[in-house]
Amino acid sequence: MSTEITAPATARWFALHTLSGQENKVKAYIEKFTTIEELDDYIFEVLMPTEVVSEVKNGKKSTKTRKLYPGYVFIQMRLFDDNNVLINKPWYFVKETSGVIGFVGGAAPSPLRQAEVDEIRARIEAANGKEVPKVQYTEGEEVKVTDGAFTNLTGRIDEIDPDRGKLKISVSIFGRFTPVELEYWQVERITE
Repeated sequence: MSTEITAPATARWFALHTLSGQENKVKAYIEKFTTIEELDDYIFEVLMPTEVVSEVKNGKKSTKTRKLYPGYVFIQMRLFDDNNVLINKPWYFVKETSGVIGFVGGAAPSPLRQAEVDEIRARIEAANGKEVPKVQYTEGEEVKVTDGAFTNLTGRIDEIDPDRGKLKISVSIFGRFTPVELEYWQVERITE
């Protein structure tokens, strides 16, 4: 049984421009006060897409949540009536929310196209349950190993497996190149 909320056909997706760092606050406020302000017939879903990012600093692996669309929150709502006239109550509720700069499109917000909504949902699904490295590598790139048995050795990336978060790297040991498999966070880019 699906728990997804079914919105009326007149509900559309809109992008809200928010103050930097206020996306979580905006989303939480709208979700909390929609029912209190009796706007359940107008506001149906609020999205702030994120992904988990890992990096190594000073030899310690850390993870944090990064926003996929910094400065934006997406909201599925009924903003216009059947005659395409702006409905004031949900308009002012969202527009006056602390941290909201305004609707993308200003005084005449234009809804997102279905393809844009599908892309946002696909990015959310792709990021769900996966840890993404903060730094993206390319095949053939030179890297330095920062963790494990090969610490401080340099090597060349031969293969990248983003689904598993692994790199196959050729490191030079005793004058011979040896392939090793490491996680993204166990290496760092060599800076010139």
